Amino acid sequence: MAAKDLQDLVRRRLWELSRSPDDASRLSRWVIPPETLRRMARTGGTSFITEGLAGFLARALDVPENRVRRAADLPLVADDRESITTRPHLRLVRDDDLG
Repeated sequence: MAAKDLQDLVRRRLWELSRSPDDASRLSRWVIPPETLRRMARTGGTSFITEGLAGFLARALDVPENRVRRAADLPLVADDRESITTRPHLRLVRDDDLG
């Protein structure tokens, strides 16, 4: 199941970011070749990565490393950003507030 999760993550993030495998490879500092990213995003196949590649793939997909590690069923790493609380950044404006 982890291979399918990783494949879905790669395919979805490349699509969401409108990023080609070549662009993603460049962002990974060419550690992950474009051909590999193409293969990972293809349907019907399986994808596996090692722990050493998780950080580079996360950079290529613009996601936290632990998200890639979860999808690949790898052990998680300590992440200081997990304790950060966020709130909505949008503010609703009503018509009566405009006048």
